[in-house]
Amino acid sequence: MNTTRRGAFQTLMSLRAAVIGLGFWALALAGPAAAEEAAPLDAAAVVQLVQAFYDQTKSLEADFEQTRYTRLYDRYDQARGKVVFKKPGMMRWDYAKPNGQVFASDGKKLLIYQPPEEGEKNGQLIERALEEDQLPSAFSFLTGTGNLEQDFEVRLLEHGDERFQDGYVLQLVPRKPTPNYEQLVFYVRTFSDGDKRAGVVQRVLIIDAAGNRNRFDFSNIKFNREVPDKRFSYRPPRGTQRVTP
Repeated sequence: MNTTRRGAFQTLMSLRAAVIGLGFWALALAGPAAAEEAAPLDAAAVVQLVQAFYDQTKSLEADFEQTRYTRLYDRYDQARGKVVFKKPGMMRWDYAKPNGQVFASDGKKLLIYQPPEEGEKNGQLIERALEEDQLPSAFSFLTGTGNLEQDFEVRLLEHGDERFQDGYVLQLVPRKPTPNYEQLVFYVRTFSDGDKRAGVVQRVLIIDAAGNRNRFDFSNIKFNREVPDKRFSYRPPRGTQRVTP
């Protein structure tokens, strides 16, 4: 088995475990080809699979890798960490060092902790309304506050990404314009067991009106584990400066 095929196989097996953990389908995948649908799906069908799958998801935990491109400076920044979502409306992003940021939402407000820059003693905590930030709105399908079929115009995109050779890439343009982004792109794996199918989002790309791109790749995905609500309450380090709207 070559390196590319082995990587694809391991990715599919990790997603297989995630789907089994959700309790919907016991998928017997022998390799990447086993995840392919019998016939290609159209955009509407893929969106329906994704929405139906996450409608039945109460919580999700994963590792993430973020790649952010800032067009003005032609610069790429990378970070990684762990994320957890829980319905209704809760999420928390914990960035690994040296980034160290925390985004926490209890479903009512969003807290953003930014650690001190070099030469500074204390960081700052920013409070925002959920609709004012990119992350809560872009991931509303995971927190139960949005509906992909109702909220977006969708179409399939051609792509040459080897990691998603057997998956689908969806472009989602919001029906109601938002200042947080211009479009989303979902990289979706589809799984089937007889007449039952599931659509799992493994990568989300957020593109804003200025051409900035914010990409999240998810791995080690775990569904429907018990997550206490207190995990979404964040208490910053002592001395943190609080910034409110």
